Amino acid sequence: MEMGNEHRDLSLLTDLYELTMMQGYFKEGKESIAIFDAFYRKNPCGNGYAIACGLDQIIQYIKDLRFSYESVEYLRSLGIFEEDFLQYLSGFHFTGDIYAIPEGTVMFPYEPVIKVVAPILQAQLIEPAILNMMNHQSLIATKAARVCRAADGDGVMEFGLRRAQGADAGTYGARAAVIAGCVGTSNVLAGKKFGVPVMGTHAHSWIMSFDDEYSAFKFYADMYPNACILLVDTYDTLTSGVPNAIRVFTEMREAGIKSTRYGIRLDSGDLAYLSKEARKMLDAAGFEDAIISASNDLDETLITDLKRQGATITSWGVGTHLITSKDCPSFGGVYKLAALKEGDKFVPKIKISENSEKITNPGNKTIFRLYDKVTGKIRADLISFADEHIDPSQDLMLFDPIETWKKTLLRGGTFNVRELLVPIFRNGECVYDSPPTMEIAQICKKEKDTLWDETKRLINPQKVWVDLSSQLYEVKKGLLDSMGNQKAIR
Repeated sequence: MEMGNEHRDLSLLTDLYELTMMQGYFKEGKESIAIFDAFYRKNPCGNGYAIACGLDQIIQYIKDLRFSYESVEYLRSLGIFEEDFLQYLSGFHFTGDIYAIPEGTVMFPYEPVIKVVAPILQAQLIEPAILNMMNHQSLIATKAARVCRAADGDGVMEFGLRRAQGADAGTYGARAAVIAGCVGTSNVLAGKKFGVPVMGTHAHSWIMSFDDEYSAFKFYADMYPNACILLVDTYDTLTSGVPNAIRVFTEMREAGIKSTRYGIRLDSGDLAYLSKEARKMLDAAGFEDAIISASNDLDETLITDLKRQGATITSWGVGTHLITSKDCPSFGGVYKLAALKEGDKFVPKIKISENSEKITNPGNKTIFRLYDKVTGKIRADLISFADEHIDPSQDLMLFDPIETWKKTLLRGGTFNVRELLVPIFRNGECVYDSPPTMEIAQICKKEKDTLWDETKRLINPQKVWVDLSSQLYEVKKGLLDSMGNQKAIR
């Protein structure tokens, strides 16, 4: 049973300007229902896709969202909020709707990962927390997917807690890494909270605390015969570490001890050379099934290169570069107003910019994923209005929303359709049961299988088409034209 849903007061996990805007809306009596989209513009790490993650924490945040007496008192002490607004905050609770792409799903730029439909005061308040949780965990999940891709079927263990930017980053980052494909984590708290496998061996200090290396290995093997991975590089890997490990393994075999998981770990030096030499030594001693694991500032690039060099490593411990996504430390998700309700209809809103990639998609939207019926691979994603429907038995013309002359016709009967956004909250009540973390990991594995190999390339991957429906495109174009006309008149 997962234990990740303890109550936390995160009501002030917001930016000050959200609260000042809220007070402005409150004083004006503005109770409009707004739609905000959380999305991102560029896949992190040069990847061809990203992995949705962080929803479980967002759900708990919304469930717990109340302003305590202490929080209201703090806001009162700032001297910028009036008493009637502070009284409103004292009775605050979320009453809106939230839709989201489920965790573990592969996703692409400009798609609304999370859609909030709520009174504008409420929708404004929750922006920073939603982005904080979505951005961080989706980033680490995407980085982990790259590392696991490079490992090409070998086990990858996440063990970056001590290098993470804080306890939450280390713990929720570990969860994201396991969702994306890591076989376990060194983080015991993550194991307890999320029911994920915990793994680990011992440190160099363990070896150094004994009079000699053999004694340290022997004592450890006696305690943990079924999880006996020995760190062999404290003194000299090939002349001391590996021979002493072989001596211990031989004694275990002679004593009739059958270890289910045993081997060595390399943490320094030329990992390619050392692993190949160690493999020869282990095989010659009859330990062909011994694991050779490695650590030492690994990432997907180094793992790929080590494999190219013929390294005999079959298990990888990845820490700093994974838990911090060192080469790409931010996800870049944004939260933009898409529509305001007037009467019984949502009026689309658009943000324009000199940079075309910063122009938003207006209106109340959803996402349809189109799969090839034969292969099950993703053909394209289509962002549409929420009330649109796609009939997979009919032909569907797709076109690039920027270079509109680029078109592709999907013949009816050749593709399947899945709507990605699912309801999470309705009228402030949670209507979604988040699966256990290890179940999400299985979902993620299947999701990655829907990608073409060209999209999973670590370098220069093929982009997946994310198009707009004809109806959405025409509304967006009309809004841009009207904005352009206003600018010209001025």
